[in-house]
Amino acid sequence: MSTAADAPVRQLDPHSVGELRTAARKILDEFGTSATSPRLLERVEQSLAGFGDTLRHHCRPVDTDDGLFVLRGLDVDDAEIGPTPPGWAHAGDRGALHDIVLLLLAGVMGDPIAWQGQQDGRFVHNIVPSPGHESEQTGASSTVLLSPHTEDAFHPGRAHLLMLGCMRNHDRIATTAAGIRKVRLSEKDVELLSRPVLPILPDDAYAEAQGYADAAPPPVPTLFAAEDGLTLRFDPAYTPMDDADEEYRAAYRRLADELVRVSVAVSLEPGEVLVVDNDLVVHGRVPFKARYDGTDRWLKRASVRVPGRRRRPSAEADEHGYGQAALEAFGRGPVALAAHAG
Repeated sequence: MSTAADAPVRQLDPHSVGELRTAARKILDEFGTSATSPRLLERVEQSLAGFGDTLRHHCRPVDTDDGLFVLRGLDVDDAEIGPTPPGWAHAGDRGALHDIVLLLLAGVMGDPIAWQGQQDGRFVHNIVPSPGHESEQTGASSTVLLSPHTEDAFHPGRAHLLMLGCMRNHDRIATTAAGIRKVRLSEKDVELLSRPVLPILPDDAYAEAQGYADAAPPPVPTLFAAEDGLTLRFDPAYTPMDDADEEYRAAYRRLADELVRVSVAVSLEPGEVLVVDNDLVVHGRVPFKARYDGTDRWLKRASVRVPGRRRRPSAEADEHGYGQAALEAFGRGPVALAAHAG
């Protein structure tokens, strides 16, 4: 596995950092919280118009086959943010300024989304180890390898971009990432994995979706050839592989092995933001031992849809999304994103 030195880096200039911090501070001073409301989101959208071309250039779409980049230049005061919360529900407004900075960055890149069934519908999530969840395949785990996956792969309205902002990482715990356009697969394997053979089921962060029984889980392709190259939709921990024949399972294993081969390990420093194209890259996390003493790894996560982007199979528009809906920050309120699967 390669290291973060292999990940493309975009360095924010001081003026762009100042623009972000000034806008975020004004919003926080006005609302006194990072918990998003329609009025706060309206103010965020209004603030975007004041940003210069240099900041927008830093936030341009992913433009290499790596499918990701690390945004540097922001900073985090370790003492000011307080101890790492013991779970997302305990975070409250800790790191509120950084929530709004991340939301502003997400707004420059596209339309931030929030899931109604996850972390109380917040647009910025806190990713911290949580007691009792150590072995789950979710961001609250610690002692197990978080298997490489595309974010919210079960849903047709999943994000186009995933943003992970580092608040604290004293132990240099790595986020893993691997791009589909770096792998080597035979034409036969690509053809097999482009068939809609198996469903991807909702993960443990979506308890309500796991109980959805109104319709059968739809089979979806693992790979899809878009106009600009190969894309993927991948979550082996929630894919019922035993329901496929051996030929398909073997091709899937070869894909998984290739993703391991090309994987990079990104140990984020406080203030750094990892931006991942969710159609091109799977991400995960190495195992670690949580101390629960206020010094554990702490990330902020934002999900972004890019308006007008078309990379996904048109058949996704017919998926039920397991009854899950999302909020679009700059849209018209709650929407079932299965109806907007482009």
